[in-house]
Amino acid sequence: MKQFILEFGKDFTFIGEEYRVQVGGQDFYIDLLFYNRALSCLVPIKLKIGKFKPEHIGQINFYLEALDRDVKKPNENPSVGVILCAGKDDAVVEYALSRSMSPILVSDYTLCLPDKKLPQNKLRELTELALENGEGDEE
Repeated sequence: MKQFILEFGKDFTFIGEEYRVQVGGQDFYIDLLFYNRALSCLVPIKLKIGKFKPEHIGQINFYLEALDRDVKKPNENPSVGVILCAGKDDAVVEYALSRSMSPILVSDYTLCLPDKKLPQNKLRELTELALENGEGDEE
């Protein structure tokens, strides 16, 4: 999976697998953690073998908060979360994300790799959207 994510583009740098964050004396583990140079932010990726569930948003938001408070450097932008699931219902995703203020992407995956251009195009769209919203601006 790490190699697949790195194929999104040269701006992704792998930081760790089962990356540990500690909150309140408890350990929590982020499946994959990347850094995106174009967006200047951390990108935690949560892998789910089943269909998307609304509670996944709470989990990734928790990771985003822990990263932004304890790991992110002052010159970096807020973290952007990615949830990769085996399936998703677009309406459920829309409802789950409607009140979330965090930048989160929910996508489903298949067991066979799609055309390499598909994830590259999706990443380009996300980067453009983030830049339009001022999330990639340098101060």
